[in-house]
Amino acid sequence: MSSPIGSKRTVKIFVLYLLENINYPLEYCTINDIVMQTDYVMFLDFAESFNEMVDGGLIDSFEENGLTFYQVSEKGRIVAQAFKSDVLSSVLDSAMTAALRYLDFTKRGITTECRIERVDPKTGRCYVYCSLTEKKDVIFEATIAVDSLDRARRMKANFDDRPEVIYRGFTALMAGNVNFLFD
Repeated sequence: MSSPIGSKRTVKIFVLYLLENINYPLEYCTINDIVMQTDYVMFLDFAESFNEMVDGGLIDSFEENGLTFYQVSEKGRIVAQAFKSDVLSSVLDSAMTAALRYLDFTKRGITTECRIERVDPKTGRCYVYCSLTEKKDVIFEATIAVDSLDRARRMKANFDDRPEVIYRGFTALMAGNVNFLFD
């Protein structure tokens, strides 16, 4: 079974594109975590493709303090630029956003949680609970009651896709920095 994104060739282009745009060395586990932030690539396809890219000179490696780091090579950059149009730009944009969010949240130690609690099965009313935790300290927590499970699922999906945007928007609203909403 191949990855939803397509063939191993497409997986390679996808990974090279991400590494090129992140533009700094990462450990294998971090690269794996970044690629797995979306459901575009299956783990086995990634693992096989990654080794082939290292062997083919598309990805360089070096050791520092006993850790191995990887980065896209010049050859890999050329391949990523030449073939990125083989992957839908919306897929690349979504993956890049998820990768950057993961790296930022990882560096800061931020974890996210969003869950739906059904309250009344007759009316469909639900609560959507969202939180951001930085190094065991809750930095954002919100609960909202909604009228249907469908609406709750859409809110959860939106939070899961872009928790940093929700956090920035909430902070801006509370600080009064988006007055255009009140006109």
